[in-house]
Amino acid sequence: MTVFNKAFFAATLAIAACHPAWAQLDVEELRLPTAKQAMPEVVDRYNVFVEQLNDKYARHTDELKITQMVANQGLRLWQQAVRDVQSGHPDDRSLYWSRLGMREAIKIQQPNFALAAWQRDILIDAVEKSSRGFSDIEFKPDNDIKILLTGFDPFFLDKNIDQSNPSGLTALALDGYRFNVNGKQVQIEAVMIPVRFADFDAGMIESLLTPIYRDNSVDMIFTVSMGREDFDIERFPGLNRSAAAPDNLNVLTGATKQAPIAPSFNGGTLKGPQFVEFSLPIKAMQTVQGPWKVIDNHTVSTLEQGEFQAKSLAQLNSATSVEGSGGGYLSNEISYRAILLKNQFNSTIPVGHIHTPRIAAYDAKIETDIVNQVKSMVEVAAATL
Repeated sequence: MTVFNKAFFAATLAIAACHPAWAQLDVEELRLPTAKQAMPEVVDRYNVFVEQLNDKYARHTDELKITQMVANQGLRLWQQAVRDVQSGHPDDRSLYWSRLGMREAIKIQQPNFALAAWQRDILIDAVEKSSRGFSDIEFKPDNDIKILLTGFDPFFLDKNIDQSNPSGLTALALDGYRFNVNGKQVQIEAVMIPVRFADFDAGMIESLLTPIYRDNSVDMIFTVSMGREDFDIERFPGLNRSAAAPDNLNVLTGATKQAPIAPSFNGGTLKGPQFVEFSLPIKAMQTVQGPWKVIDNHTVSTLEQGEFQAKSLAQLNSATSVEGSGGGYLSNEISYRAILLKNQFNSTIPVGHIHTPRIAAYDAKIETDIVNQVKSMVEVAAATL
């Protein structure tokens, strides 16, 4: 973030402190003026959906139907973002900022009836889930193979307010994508995950995946995030958080590499082994040719041994995790939670994490190349089923 933008954001915070309605906004929402100043064409791309929600919300008199209304607006936003990306506009950022615009409208506006704080929270949750594709997971009945893929919001926005996330773009690009392998019809459905510790602690990943594992309703699961120089398929996700990096609410967990901390779940500490192992068809995925290498990443870090290349899960049985193969942040954690839950259900669904090459800010060409290589990896993985 430039010095000017830092000053602008500080001024926004000062205004929020003086205005009761704005004081309800969180750190993510308070970045909206800075983002709009820096890239108005990105922030305002889906403004019609935000304005429609704002208008309908202010005039609404039915407290039973208002939740359905905001959820529908969120779903329309998600579907438009999917259509845009798949018709040649490779940008995930407008979805992110427009979702925050909807949240802002719900928090600042007042409908035509007395709205309790807990009711407002329900509305926020409704627009969050629907605009992330959670209510749009719909597989066609003629599919032989069903694949779920998750991406992440942009993050570290105080460094680059115009930051994109190739994993989020991948989710939008592949949502609903259908193809054939070995005479079988395959469909991918995708959702977008927030970069917020609180959502993970509240069980968002478990809520998403529990019915899937329980019912065996998909055949493969890919979690995707932005990572390092090449593609890393993370073999040994670890239990603990250790990254001294904030989430999108500027929350720090207090974890460090010297003192890692287990995440929370259901009001307590997440319980599980220190490390788990992916089950993706890595050899097939490594056959994909593209601009970047596809690495079977065995790198982990433990309190006892530091960083090393783990040869097996058995080798990690008595260790204390500092970083899994996916690191010590939410990229590692989504993979750990997904695999832990799979193991708890004794599921045979292959699951694992793809770390994409990282980008600075936004680069349409590089991100499109990233999406295409992930698409090819998913296609060859599906062919092994």
